[in-house]
Amino acid sequence: MDARESVVTEVQNGIGWIKLNRPRALNSLNVDMVDTMNEQLKKWKQDDSVSFVCIYGEGEKGLCAGGDMRALYDLKEDDIEAYAKQFFSIEYELDYEIHHYPKPVVVFMNGIVMGGGVGLSIGASHRIVTESSKWAMPEMNIGFFPDVGASYFLNQMPGSVGRYLALTATVIHAQDALYIGAADHFIESKDWPKLKEGMMEKRWTPDSVETDLNQLLDSFRRPVSLPSSISSVQDKIDQYFRFETIEEIISSLKQGARTGDEWAEKTIETLRSMSPTSLKVTLRQMQKGKEQSLQACFDMEQNLALHFMKCHDFYEGVRSVLVDKDRTPKWNPSTLSEVTERQVDSFFETV
Repeated sequence: MDARESVVTEVQNGIGWIKLNRPRALNSLNVDMVDTMNEQLKKWKQDDSVSFVCIYGEGEKGLCAGGDMRALYDLKEDDIEAYAKQFFSIEYELDYEIHHYPKPVVVFMNGIVMGGGVGLSIGASHRIVTESSKWAMPEMNIGFFPDVGASYFLNQMPGSVGRYLALTATVIHAQDALYIGAADHFIESKDWPKLKEGMMEKRWTPDSVETDLNQLLDSFRRPVSLPSSISSVQDKIDQYFRFETIEEIISSLKQGARTGDEWAEKTIETLRSMSPTSLKVTLRQMQKGKEQSLQACFDMEQNLALHFMKCHDFYEGVRSVLVDKDRTPKWNPSTLSEVTERQVDSFFETV
């Protein structure tokens, strides 16, 4: 193993280990990383010596903070479209592979699990969260859209929760991830080394790997100490986010705020801080994804991603969050009324 590699892979005791190894960048993904993981998973799929795969991140801060959007920003005056097409196509292929992998895939979702990190974990068979897990689809903060299959998996969540998480970029925790179906097991982060040790000591056989793995994980499972904050506002989310336009959603929230609903008032503030273009495109994306297969959703998102590479708000969002870090983006158009249906339609035209 080479500690300088951004992804470290190895096979030990019948386990295919994948370690994301960019802790200073919160293990954010670049082309080389997704390509390495994609190729390795394809090889292990045919390797009878590998019983299951385990993915985790180096460092204590997180599994993965998402795709390396700063790299895309830095290429904005260069050959951005070629790089973006390569990156997103390989990333989505990797995510799709995990969804349909014939062997168990364990993902340790400690710390930050956002964007591309969600893409790596959401389709896995055994998803482990801890007391420090922070899960989000934060793309709206940078004038982008929730990708990595979000058109599909956010629509599988209870009620209108998927729409809410897509449009507000809300950060949730372990108990919420379990509630919305984005995680399966809760363990304490301090037990991860012991769990890894247990995996290494076990004798894995193809016929019983699923049962044995479940038994091992159950032995480390702990009750979640806090109730889900998402479940506590499920009724409000369903009430306010059931509408088919952003304007109607905000109007409904305003009505709630007038009756003293502080949650509604805060949610309005959040939506008003987002790119009007991203809000409208993302709601349309969620509407279309509800009726589509996973593959069709990835195809749609590949197209959307390339359109956003030509969009002012994406670069302005990355600038405000990741470059200058002033958190004062100047969206263009700056209001919902300026974003026409024709403009929204254009994001779904084939590039």
